[in-house]
Amino acid sequence: MILSDFDLLNYIRERRLVIRPFKKDTLRENGVDLHLGDTIARLRPSSRILDTRGTPGIEGFYSVEKAKAFTIQPNEKVLVSTLEHVEIPSDLMGFVELRSTFARCGILLPPTILDGGFKGNITIEILGSAFPVRLYSGDRFAHVVFAKLTSPLGRPYDGKYQGQQGIALPRFDLASQPK
Repeated sequence: MILSDFDLLNYIRERRLVIRPFKKDTLRENGVDLHLGDTIARLRPSSRILDTRGTPGIEGFYSVEKAKAFTIQPNEKVLVSTLEHVEIPSDLMGFVELRSTFARCGILLPPTILDGGFKGNITIEILGSAFPVRLYSGDRFAHVVFAKLTSPLGRPYDGKYQGQQGIALPRFDLASQPK
């Protein structure tokens, strides 16, 4: 069941769903709009292999920039984050979507799921258009549709991205990898 604006406002008022900062004008008919943060991580072209089972120096595959505006080059892949910190209760989950205005500019956003129990800023991958597009920190950029789970989670999210601030680069749990 997807939550309506009425249900979402009750979740937020009762602090079961936390969105900081929250602006009432971002509450939509069936979700909440979130703003683009002020940091971008551009994926750097490289012939070096990023081994998901043991590449040291993951930061070398990204160029992290902080600014009030960013130009996404044609077909460029970047990571961005939301300005907002969210805390999802264990009886909800969220689908992060690109606002349609940005989709109409040719920008793509792969599926991003928010698990019940997640807390932090949301890191989002975006794929550039056929032409350069300038984005501005603070713009309403993403839309989250919240769905009620049939029952609260027995194991709410407590993974490696819990509490992330700004952009979180990939983190590989090498201890749990098969040898």
